[in-house]
Amino acid sequence: MSDLLPLSLRVGGRRVVVVGGGAVAARSVDGLLAAGADVVVVAPEVVPGLAALAGAGRVRLERRPYVEGDLDGAWLAFTATGLPAVDAAVSAEAERRRTWCVDRGDADRATAWTPSVARVDDVVVAVSAGRDPRRAVRLRDGVAAALQAGDLPLRRSPGRSGARSGARSGSGSGGAGRVALVGGGPGDPGLLTARGRRLLAEADVVVVDRLGPRSVLEELDDDVLVVDVGKTPGNHPVPQERINEVLVEHGLAGRAVVRLKGGDPYVFGRGGEELAACRAAGLEVEVVPGVTSAVSVPAAAGIPVTHRGVARGFTVLTGHEDLAATPALLAGVPVEAHTVVLLMGVSALAASARALVATGRPPTTPAAVVEDGYGPRQRTTLGTLATIADLAAERGVRAPAVVVVGDVVRLAPGWGAVAEAQHGTQSGSLPGSQPG
Repeated sequence: MSDLLPLSLRVGGRRVVVVGGGAVAARSVDGLLAAGADVVVVAPEVVPGLAALAGAGRVRLERRPYVEGDLDGAWLAFTATGLPAVDAAVSAEAERRRTWCVDRGDADRATAWTPSVARVDDVVVAVSAGRDPRRAVRLRDGVAAALQAGDLPLRRSPGRSGARSGARSGSGSGGAGRVALVGGGPGDPGLLTARGRRLLAEADVVVVDRLGPRSVLEELDDDVLVVDVGKTPGNHPVPQERINEVLVEHGLAGRAVVRLKGGDPYVFGRGGEELAACRAAGLEVEVVPGVTSAVSVPAAAGIPVTHRGVARGFTVLTGHEDLAATPALLAGVPVEAHTVVLLMGVSALAASARALVATGRPPTTPAAVVEDGYGPRQRTTLGTLATIADLAAERGVRAPAVVVVGDVVRLAPGWGAVAEAQHGTQSGSLPGSQPG
């Protein structure tokens, strides 16, 4: 294969002759039509797919055997008749006419080969694997999967413009850019979606939160602009209005912008506000859901938010405000067989616990605080509504953390020790709970 010169041919509007009407020829025709070729099929019999294309006027069909001269005016020829003598004759005519010929019957006689092709947006990868088509297909599929997942660099070089993921963009091109609101999950880069990774691989600008999977930033090209708008409790150095402006400014400059957020953009992530601001500016916006910490962080601690016979549903509330001061937040939230999840709830934990008791939950209702879910300092504090705030204060619990309230907490590893400390027995444990 050392005598091959890999080339991409522009066949749009140019005559290509395909000799043969079987399934192999039909696959060749599909690829040629996708490239815009003017296709002529020569065969006495054709498969239904080719007949349908001819009936629709997409190919010209000559229902007869091949004859000398059929390659007149052809830029490229394909032969796949299954008849060695006919394929040899087509190849011989192509050689005399100096027309490149893909001979499906004899690769050694062919003067051209069609590789296995993967197309991802405007990137085309062609794989030839020593004339082993199955090996080429496996390699092609692997490359395509890596491109789709963002494991290979899809980002354009600075200054290049053109289509990208269906949108006009280009670093600083002045055309309309694209903004993607990407949910990064609870912080573990392995929980970032494949689509999110793909968009990060294409990004010119990444606007990142404190709680997103920040380790993926190390994978970005050196010239990708990273704008840190991270917030800590009580400290918002970049107000939301300014974040919206940053997204719009870079998008209107023709850049591919990713807003990388912790959890899910639409679960207390203010993604709706950012979407509205970008759309008001005329920008295309894609929203990529993320694994919300409301479900994933309890799961990391072995706590399901629902469980058969224990909890039939769950409610997610923001916990950085005093629930007692906003009783409407708890209005209508079931008490029995229901889980309450509080996000951003560490600073107001004591007040939230009192409010939950005031709305009908017993002080003995199990409660848990899970810190830094999936992070290096993940830790779970178990207690009840009566004790959880004091326990959290004693242990120095700090954000980010997720609070879980309800009988599902009894399923957490270690709950047996809590029940034993309270009652001198593990009778409070539910079926399926794990001993601590």
